[in-house]
Amino acid sequence: MRRRVVHVSEGEKHGFDWGSITWLHSGAFSGSEELTVGEVVIRAGCANPMHTHANCEEALYLLEGELEHSCGAEPGYKLRPGSAIVIQRGIRHNAKCISDCDARMIVAYSSASREMQGE
Repeated sequence: MRRRVVHVSEGEKHGFDWGSITWLHSGAFSGSEELTVGEVVIRAGCANPMHTHANCEEALYLLEGELEHSCGAEPGYKLRPGSAIVIQRGIRHNAKCISDCDARMIVAYSSASREMQGE
């Protein structure tokens, strides 16, 4: 099924101890052919696990909160609302919410079937 417009309330939501991911577009969910797009929330003081994406790049745009984002061996990058970061395929990374409020962001991947390898 091909869906062109998806509101976050209609997305495919997955909850974790650190927050949630709501998929808005992917090959499996909306019929996207080349992209995956979603909304990620990382709860205040929490971090998602260190991971890599072997088949795609990831772009993240921070809407609310503040993050410290690791990217390979580089020191953590501080992101505040309006900041964007791109992580190349195969680079280990994760994000920690360093604000008192939850961090909310839009993520996009350069594949309709994003792969993730966690630690």
